[in-house]
Amino acid sequence: MASQEHEYKEAFQLFDKKGNGTISSEALGDLLRALGQNPTEAEVGELVKKAGKEISYDAFLEILNRPNGFAPAGTYQDFIEGFLIFDKDRTGFIAASELKYVLTSLGEKLTSEDVDELFKNVQVDSKGNIRYEEIVKKIMSS
Repeated sequence: MASQEHEYKEAFQLFDKKGNGTISSEALGDLLRALGQNPTEAEVGELVKKAGKEISYDAFLEILNRPNGFAPAGTYQDFIEGFLIFDKDRTGFIAASELKYVLTSLGEKLTSEDVDELFKNVQVDSKGNIRYEEIVKKIMSS
């Protein structure tokens, strides 16, 4: 437990850009993710509303150790089932353009640059479709 607290303190200090024992609210989501948490942007937004613009280490620990925690990361099967909504014929493929639209427009939106990075080294067939299992594997490995 002591080593975990040391890890938290060390990470917090890296994000404490002013060296005054606080982090800016803009850094909260990145810091939580750096420590293996999986907050959504909506969760981070709610936490920032409560915590204010500057967050002390003690306030950060309260956030990190809050009773309900954060939504767990999806499993491989969760992602596949999500893609089945768009794959009515169960072919294992989805139009690359449709996937890019979904990823940049719905839910936890990604930037076009993030989607382009995700699509790197993913094979697109002659019809403009990609095997979504490849995308899921990339997401799960990152």
